[in-house]
Amino acid sequence: MALMDKHKVKRQRLDRICEGIRPPILNGPLHPRPLVALLDGRDCTVEMPVLKDVATVAFCDAQSTQEIHEKVLNEAVGALMYHTITLSRDDLDKFKGLRIIVRIGSGFDNVDIKAAAELGIAVCNVPASSVEETADTALCLILNLYRRVTWMHQALREGTRASSVEQIREVAGGAARIRGETLGIIGLGRAGQAVALRAKVFGFSVIFYDPYLPDGVERSLGLQRMLTLQDLLMHSDCVSLHCSLNEHNHHLINDFTIKQMRQGAFLVNTARGGLVDEKALAQALKEGRIRGAALDVHETEPFSFSQGALKDAPNLICTPHSAWYSEQASVEAREEAAGRCAELLKDASQTV
Repeated sequence: MALMDKHKVKRQRLDRICEGIRPPILNGPLHPRPLVALLDGRDCTVEMPVLKDVATVAFCDAQSTQEIHEKVLNEAVGALMYHTITLSRDDLDKFKGLRIIVRIGSGFDNVDIKAAAELGIAVCNVPASSVEETADTALCLILNLYRRVTWMHQALREGTRASSVEQIREVAGGAARIRGETLGIIGLGRAGQAVALRAKVFGFSVIFYDPYLPDGVERSLGLQRMLTLQDLLMHSDCVSLHCSLNEHNHHLINDFTIKQMRQGAFLVNTARGGLVDEKALAQALKEGRIRGAALDVHETEPFSFSQGALKDAPNLICTPHSAWYSEQASVEAREEAAGRCAELLKDASQTV
């Protein structure tokens, strides 16, 4: 009887530990392979060879869970996703057997991590896959703001003539020398460091603010650390954002912090759209407090110039959340994401 009670207590403890955990993954000769779905895409040619031995792969090409087929909601054990779909707690509740989510890219801001943990869903990403592309794009946008290539190109497309020195001066008005300018980087992670190293080659003096980074990193990279965000904003001719988005830094760049920036500074954002209050930015651009801005990410995506606070903002460059993309980086990210999903599926099936 005592032995029966002991087993019963052990079982109850295990039940409490597993509370909230989804059904076990069954895989083997007596069970069909688990279903893995690519939620917001339709090309699975890279993922299928990686997952073929452990899962059946399907695609949804959805922008919301309302567009996902009932079979996927009921049966999918794993999900691969880009940044173009958001999974809230309510969305996660719709999946009956989901155990694994892998972001094809960096960041988790489009997944409710807390809800996923409570539901027993593991979430991971591939943060290093597009570091070079993101850094290259950020620097391209920075150089574009300083040298005004986009605006000069547009002027010529519209028929502007630049045959005299005076006409060239007018078309190229606002173009500035880079050497000696101070670039302020907010968030010195992988992408931030890559931008810093590239910017130094062009003659920028680089400062950064990152309260989470250990002391001493600045010495190895030859950078200057700012102890407060206000210090960085006050000393930067151009501010470039490279931090993740969380509940503490939403609208990090707002009317208050913009007023702390140098008059006529530039702003570049290739991180997350929610970091910038676009209404405040638009007003600052119109007033000339910010000389120019370049955004690859936006508060509402996909971005359109036809609507929103930025539709009439001057001296603005926008790209469609594409800083991460190159064919090479895309393939590498997809292979790594599929590989991580395969590993998690194997581990989960072995623990049953």
